[in-house]
Amino acid sequence: MTQTRSQTKRLTFEEYLSYDDGTDTRYELVDGEPIEMPPESPENIAIARRIFLELMKRIPADLIVWGTEIEVSGRRARTRLPDLIVHTDESYAALAGKTRSTITHEMPPPAIIVEVVSPGTTNRDRDYRHKRTEYAARCISEYWIIDPQDQQITVCTWVNGQYEDQVFRGDEKVRSSIVPAFDQTAGQILGAPQI
Repeated sequence: MTQTRSQTKRLTFEEYLSYDDGTDTRYELVDGEPIEMPPESPENIAIARRIFLELMKRIPADLIVWGTEIEVSGRRARTRLPDLIVHTDESYAALAGKTRSTITHEMPPPAIIVEVVSPGTTNRDRDYRHKRTEYAARCISEYWIIDPQDQQITVCTWVNGQYEDQVFRGDEKVRSSIVPAFDQTAGQILGAPQI
């Protein structure tokens, strides 16, 4: 569940980049308003860690990050803070020397964005509908939606301006065109008991 910070004035993207409320609170910018992001659940952290460790076997570790935000399109200024990002060499290089780990519209998009769905209708709508549209508009090659509630992983692959989905469950190996050697099943990533 996210909490909204009371705001009388909407922030521009540039104002958001310099926004500092004196805390270490994580925010996403939604239509000009900083929205506090609560800490992840232990389950979601464990899932993101399993994906991170598997990706590290196949991709240079510097290209796999958390805590990097990405500017997306909305009615007003908007950013998202994905659970994991897999950079391209170009998106990684674009952040070199920056004081803030924010991928702006002027920068190349990353290769993969991973979101672990938190419980609740608002969170599900955000990950399955809103972010899907926002990430497709950024031409991000793959958007992975990891859903512990439905015990499935949806890999959305960008094709001609929109995403095409592949859904993986149980002992199905997750397939990625970006990481063709990815070697985990949906069940392994989601932490399902192995038989």
